[in-house]
Amino acid sequence: MNIEETCISCLDTDWSYQLARRMEKEKTNPVLGYRTAGSHAETATGDMLYHEMIQIGLSDVTKDTFALDGWEFQKAVLRYTDFHGKEHIFQMGGYQTDFLTDGFKDYELVFLGRGTSSEYDGIDVKGKIVLAEINQRDEWWISFPVYQAYLRGAAALIAVQANGYGEIADTALNAQDIAGPEYAPAFSISQADARILKEDLKEKSSIHVSLDASSKVTPNVKASNIVGRIPGTETDSMILLSAHYDSYFDGFQDDNTAVAMMLSIARALIKGGYRPAHTLVFCAMAAEEWGVTDSKYDWSTGAYNEIFRVHPNWQGKIIANLNFELPAHAHNTRDAIRCTYEYADFIREFTDSLNVPPEAYPDGITVLCPIETWSDDFSMAIAGVPSMVNDFSAGPFMQNYYHSQYDNRDVYQEPVFRFHHECYLKLIMAFDRLVLPPLNFSRTMNATIESIQETAQSFASEEINSLTRQLQNIIKCTDAVYSRICHINKEYLTLDDQDSRISFRRKYSESFFKLLKFFRKTQDYFVRLNWQDEVIFPQAAASKNVCQLEKAMKALTENDITDALRSLYQVDNNMYAFLFDEEVYYHFTEYILHQPKDRLMWGADRIMHHENLYGIVQQLKKKLKTGSTQLDEEIRRLDAALRRQKSYYLDDLRYISRSAQKLDQMLKEIQKML
Repeated sequence: MNIEETCISCLDTDWSYQLARRMEKEKTNPVLGYRTAGSHAETATGDMLYHEMIQIGLSDVTKDTFALDGWEFQKAVLRYTDFHGKEHIFQMGGYQTDFLTDGFKDYELVFLGRGTSSEYDGIDVKGKIVLAEINQRDEWWISFPVYQAYLRGAAALIAVQANGYGEIADTALNAQDIAGPEYAPAFSISQADARILKEDLKEKSSIHVSLDASSKVTPNVKASNIVGRIPGTETDSMILLSAHYDSYFDGFQDDNTAVAMMLSIARALIKGGYRPAHTLVFCAMAAEEWGVTDSKYDWSTGAYNEIFRVHPNWQGKIIANLNFELPAHAHNTRDAIRCTYEYADFIREFTDSLNVPPEAYPDGITVLCPIETWSDDFSMAIAGVPSMVNDFSAGPFMQNYYHSQYDNRDVYQEPVFRFHHECYLKLIMAFDRLVLPPLNFSRTMNATIESIQETAQSFASEEINSLTRQLQNIIKCTDAVYSRICHINKEYLTLDDQDSRISFRRKYSESFFKLLKFFRKTQDYFVRLNWQDEVIFPQAAASKNVCQLEKAMKALTENDITDALRSLYQVDNNMYAFLFDEEVYYHFTEYILHQPKDRLMWGADRIMHHENLYGIVQQLKKKLKTGSTQLDEEIRRLDAALRRQKSYYLDDLRYISRSAQKLDQMLKEIQKML
């Protein structure tokens, strides 16, 4: 057997499975689980993983400690005696908010539909608990109805998932990051338990319940990423593997199996006697699910801290980050590796070489890009680390099991788990055989051109044509650079002795650094987010707003307020202007636009513009109700908004052009070096 086959023979999915189960031991809530950011359960699990890394033979095992906002969720138990005299005890899930009762405390509970502002009309909720239905997947995030309840004086809000997540059973609870302030308390209840409460609420406007809760957020506590290494023999550059060890409930798939698979791969490499050229770094990340209060970007806290605060010296030294999420379940009939644009060609060449077992994935494996914000690889990528993740964000698991107590061993699929063990062990070795990062920047430039063409506005045709030509000219250079990278990497494989390989690597060490610096700049210049956390190019948001505002104005000129409102609903985050109080809308707008960057972390400066339509939406809703056709003021105001968005759009195109000029200069310098 060659070294790859030897290491694969050392893989043991039973060992991985048992480690994933052992990670369930520590929990803040003895009934439901939870291993949350900065909690004693997370710390204890980190300690266990620290010793596990030492035991399997990893070197220089460390606890990389950083500060975050911590959360201990011990319990939330609702007691209710129904109209027939039957007592019910409901175990509820929690969100990252403060609520301590010190034993059972009595409250009035009211049901307010979906918890939007109009449903509070004529209802006093001060000191009461509000029960509301949410669908976070298709409608709005938990933070909005929770803050709405807080502003109206409610003691807390209890959310019922009305589809969207936790659809596997009506007994499913759900938990997500709160993306809001800790002082607006929230819990979750299953549809089955909520049904009992709502049945009695048909007869009365409120009922009496007792709540025993302990949920505590503490600022500036310590958490640790657990890091172990297999030292490189030829270079100090690194290949980083990562998976997070915090969880909601028991988190079997999300993300116990991922941590276990990562360490199982490390164990197999060590047992198989593999001596890597690059240093292999294995990082169990804390606080992926949450870690900072009152921020839209409150997840991936551990990864962001690792690469930006604990180890900024890693930037420019990591050839690849392989991040793992939910790897022991097939999310589709076809597997996928999701990566940055620049690595798509290399990953596709790798996946073409794989023999994918049909019992795991009958339709094989594909490559997707770009990466998304759902997982830690995004934080790594914007730091200049080319990143990838086993794709998990599509498919029924996310809708049915994700972040619920049904994410357990019942969803374990051993053939999938084994394939991922073998696949990513092989991918590590494929990266380890490289001298230069296999970055094809033509992919990035082509994706930029495609986005510009898809979002093209006729009033900017001259700018668009000029920018397209500019990017096409850069592609000629990026093609040449990628061809040269591939040639150098192949040339390295012909070298027989280690001294020659080390010397060869040193020859291209500066080029290695320059390529990663160029990659970092593409992330700085081209990666933006919209208000739904989707990855977009800089001009895309303004272009969409222009289209929707033009539709809205046309509708108003035809006295069609309904169609105008449909279009305004699509502009930035103005859907919330329809549904919640002005203070709610402003809070969750301003905390993105005007908050310290250290609270926004990986989302800082990724949203470029905002169009506030709250007042116009409210006026149009009133006029729709009254049947008024006096719309001159609204048309005038929308015309001003349209002019602003057109100006933003042109500015964004110019920004891309200036960025492309800088990249072109950098690229020519790299080309000379190669």
